[in-house]
Amino acid sequence: MRILHTADWHIGQTLNGWSREYEHEAFLESLRNVILTERVDVLLIAGDVFDGINPSGEAQRLLYAAIAGFLRANPKLQIVMTSGNHDPAQRLEAPEAVLKELGVHVLGTLRRGLSGVDIDRHLIPLIDGTGVVRLHVLAVPFLRQADLPGLQLGATGGAEPAVTAAVRALHMTMSDAAKVRAAALPIIAMGHLTCAGGLESEGAERRILIGGEHAVPPDIFPPALSYVALGHLHRHQSLDGGRVRYSGSPFPLSAAEIGYDHGVTLLDLDHGFEPRHIPLPRPVPIHRLPKTGVASLADVSSALNSLDLSPDIPRHAQPFVYLSLIADRPITQIAAEAEALIEALPVRLAGLSITKPGSVTAPELPPPSLSDTSPEDLFFMAFNQSHGVDPDPAHLAAFRDALSEI
Repeated sequence: MRILHTADWHIGQTLNGWSREYEHEAFLESLRNVILTERVDVLLIAGDVFDGINPSGEAQRLLYAAIAGFLRANPKLQIVMTSGNHDPAQRLEAPEAVLKELGVHVLGTLRRGLSGVDIDRHLIPLIDGTGVVRLHVLAVPFLRQADLPGLQLGATGGAEPAVTAAVRALHMTMSDAAKVRAAALPIIAMGHLTCAGGLESEGAERRILIGGEHAVPPDIFPPALSYVALGHLHRHQSLDGGRVRYSGSPFPLSAAEIGYDHGVTLLDLDHGFEPRHIPLPRPVPIHRLPKTGVASLADVSSALNSLDLSPDIPRHAQPFVYLSLIADRPITQIAAEAEALIEALPVRLAGLSITKPGSVTAPELPPPSLSDTSPEDLFFMAFNQSHGVDPDPAHLAAFRDALSEI
């Protein structure tokens, strides 16, 4: 029996205003091919299916068309999809009645009854090709503060932070109930959170905060769980000896992820729960220029011209570039020149940063009082902060003209 673990699709994401629909279509086609070639029985999607809580009709169409394609490739495929912090939890669950008839289980919210969590809803039996139940999946969606009853934010004196203790107690309770129903069969859990020790990336992962905490130790998942399929961190990585794992995002969602080896994780039950990473092709090249640090616009222009760029590539498939420039003249001038340079090439601008020479992080000082400065001094200060250079006589003349009109 083979299980495919994936997460963090972020369907509907845009990059500097550019749609990424083409990349999502290519990824979902690659995923369908993996389901076929690896003879996958179960697909786990551990949250952040969509990029925002109000996904467009096109983003939803893409998701359900993909599910239909997976089921055409393998009519017996079982799919379990849980929500992430980006997802509209209740909207994700809305078509549940129809999807469940097709073997697709969607859990966007933690469902409770009079006696606590509705374990019969969250514990899903999974069958092999012969129809025999081989294991269960304990599907836990993204947890919000309301899902942790008894949580006292700011409480002190405990053995661990209050949020960690509450999350641990919830998983222990659900795991204990799952063990009773699963008997001796293995249990896989799903979740969407940050585990301490996981490598985070900048730009696309929001820090999930409850009471000021954003990470919990991986041992909140009881030993009874054979494998924990997580979403939220976009780099594929294993914790707790491989038992707790992030499959990562399908392709770079920010500049920090350009160097990641994106893909999905395969588990073969006949060979234990040892995760195997399956790389996926990158639909669109993404470059950061320079690769590290900052450079002048002239140097970046040379690097751009050295890329293998084809003018015949359709606009929606053209490479993305992030530019990190040094401010050797007014920033507005550099930005205009950089955008003109990009517009003349078959690439798309994903991000532009311009850094002033010798800039360092320093504590912010309160602004001077009006009695200690003048409007012209403030203009001088603001211009230098914005452009990295002092205003020239033409700028000063324009400022004085504007000031005289007040």
